[in-house]
This record gives sequence, structure tokens and C-alpha cells, in this order.
Amino acid sequence: MNSDQDIMTLRYAGEREPLLGLTFRTGLLTVVTLGIYRFWQKTRIRKYIWSSVSADGDTFEYTGTGLEKFLGFLIAIVFLAIYVGLIQMVLFFAGLNIMVDPETASPQQMIAQIVAIYITAFAVLPFVLYAIYRARRYKMARTRFRGIRFGMEKGAWGYVLRAIGYGLLTALTLGILTPLLTFKLEKYMADRSYYGTARFVQTGNWTELFPALKHVLIGIGLLVLGTLLVAAGVMSSAWFAFLGGLAVAVGSVWIVIGAIYYAVRSFAYLTDHKVLGKEIGFAAEPRTGTVIKAYVLGGLLLGLLATVAFGIVGALGAAFIPLLEGAGMVGTVVLLSLIGIGYLVALVLVQALGMVLITQPILAHYIQTIRIENGSALDRIAQRETETGIDAEGFADALDVGGAI
Repeated sequence: MNSDQDIMTLRYAGEREPLLGLTFRTGLLTVVTLGIYRFWQKTRIRKYIWSSVSADGDTFEYTGTGLEKFLGFLIAIVFLAIYVGLIQMVLFFAGLNIMVDPETASPQQMIAQIVAIYITAFAVLPFVLYAIYRARRYKMARTRFRGIRFGMEKGAWGYVLRAIGYGLLTALTLGILTPLLTFKLEKYMADRSYYGTARFVQTGNWTELFPALKHVLIGIGLLVLGTLLVAAGVMSSAWFAFLGGLAVAVGSVWIVIGAIYYAVRSFAYLTDHKVLGKEIGFAAEPRTGTVIKAYVLGGLLLGLLATVAFGIVGALGAAFIPLLEGAGMVGTVVLLSLIGIGYLVALVLVQALGMVLITQPILAHYIQTIRIENGSALDRIAQRETETGIDAEGFADALDVGGAI
């Protein structure tokens, strides 16, 4: 039994105003630099968020840099361009062309285009999964607590094979084996993770995640029932069609809520069953209602503010339109550019508001429900060697997998 002194609770000290200003400023720089600054933007936001998380007064530290992320992105882009180009050449010689004019194409050409698109997507899928593992490894390697580095072993291709295998099983069972997919992939990554010289181990059993999936299964059941009722209604009674449509609508909402419930409960279970160095445990008690509330209230407020922001830009643009007459080519270009800039600024502002109204509250809730048990044992963990072979999330950025902070 751990004493109260041996239990460490995580705290999150991030505030809305500093994060809003940081996200908005770096978002504008990203627009001005045609997207290049986004690597530095993500780095600066991570540094702020990491430094806002603490345990017993000690804060976490993010040591990644925008330059290494940018260079990793360039390497990944070159590789993917060559890889996808070779695939398109093979498809072209096989009579499958992804570039088809829908107005002049024959039905056979349209079918060939669809086949080519699916083949290309499946060919890129392994690198998407590869990027997920490498992105987590990079973040682990660039995170410190009390000066001690986190780390993660190489193993991206092993993750790819497992993700494809368990993913196929999940698809064939219409999502019923989602707990198997979730648990096995998390265990694969957790068991290869370290804090200093101490290794993480994911304990537990995947079957214990089934209760977390119950609302998703209920939603799927309602969708199936509703579809059957709609089909029966088309053949016999409009009353059946109405009930079927209602069941489909309720089932769709239920699945969304169920997915959030599953994410929250599976996170709690997986955290509760992680062990560090054979003696340090963890516990998490996130609440589904709090997360749903953050999504709903934050989404509604974000929608309102977005409407106001774009409404103001639209009103100003409408006021500028009469000025276009007689403004000449240069004047027209200037006025249209100002309207375009206004919309871009509004878009950046909305993205920044999304960060502080939805992302940060949910992140803070998760963090502040986590406890470290037997925390005094952290003092006995030594520093680990610097990680090698880190690609700085290049593939994640190139494939837009690393959108999350």
C-alpha cells in the first residue's frame, strides 16, 4: 500500500490567453511563409504545453526543434514522391490511370481510376502506420522530466505489420474486435518505451476493454435495426420508414458518443495497467461527461465566434465591392487581396480558438486525472543514452498524420 507521500498527481497550468496568442501569432507566420513555419509552430506550442505539465512541482520539458522537423519532412517528401511515382508508373503500364477526365472517360476508365485510387491508398497505408510509430518515438525522445530523457526502441515496421493484421480482423468483425486492436498496438509501443533506464510495461487483458465498447455496439445495433425498418417501410408501411429513420439518426449520435466513451475508458484502463520499472504504477480517472461537455460547449462557442469572425470579413468584403468599379487592375488586385487576407486571418483565429476552447480543456482534464503511484521510486532511475535514428516526424508531417500536438 503506497502512502499519500508516494502518490504524485499531475497538474496542468496552461492558460487560454497565452496559448491563444502563441497559436494565433505562429499561425499567421505559417500563412506568411506558405506553410513552412508550421514545423516551428508545432514545436513552440509543444514547448508551452509540456512546460505547463508538472508533478510535485517538477515540469516536463520538450527539446525538439522546428529545424529537425522541417529537414525530416523534406526527406520524407522526396522518398514518398519517388515511391508514389513508381506506383503510378506501374499502374499506368497495367492500364490503370488515376488521372481521368470524368466528362470524356468511358465507364471502364472510371472503374480503372477507382481501382488505381484504392491501390495507391493501400500502398501508402504502411507508411501512414509507420509514421504513427515514428511520431510517438520522436516525441518520447524529445521529452524530459527532472532532466531524465524518455525514449522508445526502434520497431516501426513491427508496428505496421501488427496494425494491418489486427486492423483486418477488426474490419472483418465489423468493429467488434476493436479492443484487441487498441490493446495490442498500445502494448507493442508501451513495452518498447522507457523513462531513463526504466522500461514501461503494459499489463492487463484486451478482453477487459469490451465494456468500454458497449455504447458503440448499441449504436451499430440501432443503425442495423433502422436500416432494416427503412427497407421494410419502402415495401410496406411509411410508419416503419419513419421509425427506421429515427433509429438511424439516434444510432449515429449514439456511435459518436460511444466512440468518445470508448476513448476515455480505454485510456483509463490502459493507464491503470501500465507499470514503470516494475515498481511504479499509474492511475487515471477521466470522465466521459467532462470530455463530451468540452466538445459540445467548446464546439458551440467556436462555431459562434467563427460565424462572427467570417461575418465581419464578409461584411467588409461586401463594402469593398462597390469600390472595384473604376479601381483599375492594380486597385482591384489590392482590394481582392485585402479580402483574401481577411479570410486567412479569420481562419487562423478560428484555428487558434479551437486550440484553447476544445483541445486544451480536454488535454488538461486528461492530465489532471493521472496519478503516479510509488513516485519516490523515480529518484532511483538513471539517465538513458541519447536516441539515434530519430526522423523528427518527417513521414507524419508529410502524410498529415502528425496533426495532433
